[in-house]
Amino acid sequence: MSTLSTFFALEDDWSRPVPPIGRRDVATGAAVEAIGIATLEMARSAGAFHGVDQPFWVIYLVMSAAAVAVVLRRRFPVATAVYLAAHMFVTGVVMPQVMAQLSLQIVYFVGLFSAMAWGRSRRTSLLVSGTILAFMLCWVGWQFAIGTGLQQYLGDQEATQSEGFLPAIPALVLLTFIVNVAYFVGAIIGGQVAWRSARQREALADQAATIASQAETLRRRAVVDERLRIARELHDVVGHHVSVIGVQAAGARRVHDRDPEATTTALGAIEESSREAVTQMRSLLGTLRDIEGQAEGTGLDQPDRTTGPGAVDLPALVAERSGLRTTYDVVEDREGAAGRLPGPVGLSLYRTVQEALANVERHSTASRASVTLRVTEGGSSPFAEVEVVDDGRQRSGTSGTGLGQLGIRERVASHRGVVDIGPRATRGYRVRVRLPLHGAAGD
Repeated sequence: MSTLSTFFALEDDWSRPVPPIGRRDVATGAAVEAIGIATLEMARSAGAFHGVDQPFWVIYLVMSAAAVAVVLRRRFPVATAVYLAAHMFVTGVVMPQVMAQLSLQIVYFVGLFSAMAWGRSRRTSLLVSGTILAFMLCWVGWQFAIGTGLQQYLGDQEATQSEGFLPAIPALVLLTFIVNVAYFVGAIIGGQVAWRSARQREALADQAATIASQAETLRRRAVVDERLRIARELHDVVGHHVSVIGVQAAGARRVHDRDPEATTTALGAIEESSREAVTQMRSLLGTLRDIEGQAEGTGLDQPDRTTGPGAVDLPALVAERSGLRTTYDVVEDREGAAGRLPGPVGLSLYRTVQEALANVERHSTASRASVTLRVTEGGSSPFAEVEVVDDGRQRSGTSGTGLGQLGIRERVASHRGVVDIGPRATRGYRVRVRLPLHGAAGD
């Protein structure tokens, strides 16, 4: 009993969404009507309705009445099944030759199938379908009991002598019951299987939506984490330059009467430091406009940091890799250009290399990796670029979340730079980031 309850989902409260009557239903009903009329006319022409006293238009009306139910089968599944069961009984009593036609048998099957496939309540659908099944089997038994079914069969036979293992009459009764049970039970089980398939699709869709929502939450969390790190870097930049300005201003105030030249030098340092602070703040503030709203409730607990690594720390970062042979090269158009990179730019390049090398160690079969820093101070578009290239393939069983690369892209976007991440045409993987040295945030 528990197995049947599980199969028919009697404890499941889910209701299959029922669509309104649309073009698809009307087209299906029209097709059933056309095919049914055509097959009935062919059967009538072949003499299958010999003995039917009703005029031919009544036969067509019977078919039309069944086709209308097909249009309503999804919108009113249980009511349609009851209606078609009554249609089958009345037609079978008045015009059994018409009821037995294939076109109408298909319609009756579809009606019972739809009750189980589209019924809103599993218990109601099963109760109605089971009642129809019991009624139809009782009707078949009643026909045999009063002799009409047997009389029709015997009237078509020249002899009643059986040629098989069973007597003719018991064989006929048994075969009739088997066919009817297979017909009605098949419709019920088929409809329930269709309902369970719809239920499974709905569950899979819910799971997919949940996974997508979780992935979006992780993506937002990664963005918030990265922006919080940038916010701390902004704090470092402002704190450093304001401290320099404060020291230079204090010195200029003390010596401006005694040493005008030293005062001029201090004021020049203040001007340079303030300009650099404004430039660096512009490159960072664009990504922090909504940081308070996004960071609320994240529960991040990050340690304070007063200084951050930069481009000058890249050689140590590259050299500390274990199990990976690494090389580091610097290409400068002017000597010492790498050491003169602004703090936020140097930090972003450092974090890019750090994340790229970590990904190589975790997810790649590479044995070698090369890091190249390029700095161009001259020309109309000065830039700093870092490129990390390895010689491996993705390691089986390691498919990272992609949040690290998302963090790289977020950093690069804060500088209005360009990022290129992906497999190389030959072999290996490349992470390349180019950041402008001036006008990163625009004027």
